[in-house]
Amino acid sequence: MSNNNPKKIDHIGIAVISIEESLPFYTKQLHLPLVAMEEVHSQGVKVAFLQIGESKIELLEPLNDQSPIAQFIKKRGEGIHHVALGVNNIEERIAEIKEFGLQMIHENPVIGAGGAKVAFLHPKSAKGVLYEFCEKE
Repeated sequence: MSNNNPKKIDHIGIAVISIEESLPFYTKQLHLPLVAMEEVHSQGVKVAFLQIGESKIELLEPLNDQSPIAQFIKKRGEGIHHVALGVNNIEERIAEIKEFGLQMIHENPVIGAGGAKVAFLHPKSAKGVLYEFCEKE
């Protein structure tokens, strides 16, 4: 068993057309506190994080029509986009995944929300589920 196994579900990403319109459901009906909001221009998204125990829900709003989130919503509608797994060393985790012959979307980590290093496992290698590995300082 690797010491770089995922340590927790860091967050669940949910694609939405509008964070502003979606937030009241999460904050007022589900009573989840909003803990952060930012734009990640390199990924073409605006994100909002809501705390739930040790994990978070990440709302993802496209910043433009070319954003991967815009394409996701156009194809599938709003809903669950990805499951993010927290890891201690993302570079090692990517190497391990590639050793298994699985396909990554990102061969090298990129900087995501909150400055985390992130990389996505291709859904074709994961039974149709988009997994994100994330390493936070």
